[in-house]
Amino acid sequence: MHGLLRIRGGTQDDSHIICRPDQLVDEILAVFDLTLEIHRTFGFSDPIVNLSTLPGQTILEPEMAARATETLVTALERYGLPYTEAEGEGTFYGPKVDFHFRDAIGRLWQLTTVQCDFALPERFDMEYTGEDNQRHRPVMLHRAILGTLERFSAVLIEHYGGAFPLWLSPEQIRFVPVADRHVEHCRTLADRTRAAGLRPSVDDAKESVGKKIRAAQLMKVPYTVVVGDRDLEAGTFTIRDRNGTETPGVPFDAIVAALSDESGSRRLQPTDFSAL
Repeated sequence: MHGLLRIRGGTQDDSHIICRPDQLVDEILAVFDLTLEIHRTFGFSDPIVNLSTLPGQTILEPEMAARATETLVTALERYGLPYTEAEGEGTFYGPKVDFHFRDAIGRLWQLTTVQCDFALPERFDMEYTGEDNQRHRPVMLHRAILGTLERFSAVLIEHYGGAFPLWLSPEQIRFVPVADRHVEHCRTLADRTRAAGLRPSVDDAKESVGKKIRAAQLMKVPYTVVVGDRDLEAGTFTIRDRNGTETPGVPFDAIVAALSDESGSRRLQPTDFSAL
């Protein structure tokens, strides 16, 4: 993963929120909401939060520096997030809040950053007209939820070990024909799943069924369906998850409906087909 973690150029989901000073705390709270919702969707929870204060050298006047720090502290306390102070770890133009999340083996990754900036609106001479019809200086929030997208992709791969939840998996279901005469039937079934918004594939390699199942498991494909004469006659199939759990006799429409729901809801846990 070092190729993704140590890139020469990256893509960042950076955003700048420009608001009135009286809106600042609410805007920060909204960013906290968005941060936790997005990371919860990817399977990260229980963040370790740092308040990174200004370094020794800064472009902020002392009064601005105090206001920026106080604003972040107020937002953290109102949200109820426990945090530790990282003295001097902020940027030269403002203090920041950093969210660190643990992966599956306990390593901490800094992902989200929220920075409070009173300095750049001054430098850019930014103004807005207030309700009093007078000119006022806004405040700027810098926020990056995922951070560098390439690095976040590496963190995801490390976290799941390649065994992504269904909604994240590039290949969601693989059809394995028992014999050459079943290949077209597999393609028809794949078309039906694709029409439901899923990402299927057909393994038409000249290999044994056992080797194909093993290959799907090694590639961490979430679900595999073997298609033979008996399955086609009955209209029901045995579906196998990546852990090797097999559930026989599942109607094809039920498979499609269950996987569509699992993928569409972005669930992290696989479907229990035995409960259908």
